[in-house]
Amino acid sequence: MIVATTGDRELDGFIAKYTPEVAALAHALLQRMRVRIPGAVIPVYDNYNALAIGFGPTDRVKHVILSLAVMPRWVTLCFTRCVHLDDPHRLLKGSGSQVRSAQLYSADALDDPRIEALVAGALAKADLPVDPSAPGEIVIKSISAKQRPRRPVGR
Repeated sequence: MIVATTGDRELDGFIAKYTPEVAALAHALLQRMRVRIPGAVIPVYDNYNALAIGFGPTDRVKHVILSLAVMPRWVTLCFTRCVHLDDPHRLLKGSGSQVRSAQLYSADALDDPRIEALVAGALAKADLPVDPSAPGEIVIKSISAKQRPRRPVGR
């Protein structure tokens, strides 16, 4: 059972700023990730362009193994320091030096055996594993002011 904390309530407030569809998807994915990775510490970064919800053994960015990036129109599952993760189905996107990602269109996407294999691989390759007996917690790390959309010139 997951007990609501101040961090949970703040995170709920961040998610509520998105469209109902994206917010519902973010909540469903968050719930499933918390069940999938018991004991994970969940650092949260509310940035101007996305809400980043990490999962790892500590609240330090260098220990984040997986994260949900909540964007205005979708949610992406990010695999941190996983550029060499076995991906036979070529689901992972990105060409950076540390992160690969897969866009998730439904909470059921986490049940896809191909995605589950990627999640399991990322957890197995983590430098510091998550202790499933740890209490886990949400830690709000930063809150950035959202930038207002610019008005077109001449209007």
